[in-house]
Amino acid sequence: MQQNSKDSTMQAEKVITEAPKKKSKAFAIVLTLLVVAGGWFGISKYQYNLYHQDTDDAQIEANISPVIPRVAGFVKEVRVKDNQQVQKGDTLLILDDRDLALKLQQAEASLATAKSNLVAAKNSTSASKASVASSQSGIATVDAQIEAAKVTVWRTTQDFNRYDNLIKDHSITQQQFEQALAAKQTAEKQLQILVQQKNQVSKQTAAVNSQSNATSSQVDIAGSIIKQREVDVADAKLNLSYTVVFAPATGMVSKVNVQEGQFLQPGQSLFSIVLSKDIWVIANFKETQFEKMRVGQKVTVNVDAFSDHSFDAVLTSFSPATGSRFALLPPDNASGNFVKVVQRLPVKIEFVNPSDSLVKQLRPGMNVAVDVHL
Repeated sequence: MQQNSKDSTMQAEKVITEAPKKKSKAFAIVLTLLVVAGGWFGISKYQYNLYHQDTDDAQIEANISPVIPRVAGFVKEVRVKDNQQVQKGDTLLILDDRDLALKLQQAEASLATAKSNLVAAKNSTSASKASVASSQSGIATVDAQIEAAKVTVWRTTQDFNRYDNLIKDHSITQQQFEQALAAKQTAEKQLQILVQQKNQVSKQTAAVNSQSNATSSQVDIAGSIIKQREVDVADAKLNLSYTVVFAPATGMVSKVNVQEGQFLQPGQSLFSIVLSKDIWVIANFKETQFEKMRVGQKVTVNVDAFSDHSFDAVLTSFSPATGSRFALLPPDNASGNFVKVVQRLPVKIEFVNPSDSLVKQLRPGMNVAVDVHL
């Protein structure tokens, strides 16, 4: 009995000494594996960070063109629906054009009146020029009559002088002397009358010439008015054409917040067209990641909507300022307590194959993760 009890005690001691040895050996193996795995993860992460910069603060971007009317009016017809694909030049909506059509007719009537005034001014100018020519011809006629009158005065003066000498010798009668005197005085009075007529005709010619110059200036004024009325007609036609709103580019229409009968103001934003021609990625990298990034580096883009597909892209440009600089109220550290915040710089990334079917399915605003290969 004593021998069996002694053997049992020895076996129990042996088990107790072997158990801790096995436990300490398993713990060492697990710890070694953890250290190796942690070291491998740290080294691989360090190696990865040497040649990569990534961020998930990125989104799909595209050009969005707002549809804005240029003239005021009531909506007559809406020809698009929400999320509809449109081509450049397609009719989006039509405004009531009756008011603008009347304005066009009014402008065309004013233009016709201005053209009529120009014709009348030209006719008046022609008549004035004819009157000037007639007056100048009358002056020439009076000049000729004056010369003839001067000859008559000279002749009658010579006759009077001879009769004056003869009357002294009583060689002629008193009647003949008086006839010579009367002829001389009549010739002189006729000469005076012709001189006065010439002065009057000269004044009339000057007046007619002034009137001709005035009518000539009216022609220039009428021509300027015609040009102004032509501009009014062109402006009215242009405004009338604005009553039909066309798609500025090919793309997809957003939610259409316009109803028939609604009154629109010029410059009022109606809805938008997301252009489908170009799609790119804007990634916001921390300023601490910016050091080794360069234009032209390869980029891998992973879109949350297509988790099983990676898109090839390339870094094309950097923003000229950080995103906070373009905020409505940019932070100004000089105006208050300074708190340093890591800034982010927007980077533009373009797809290598924009014609890829999956790229065409991307929509602006989708979240993506980008990996820049340094």
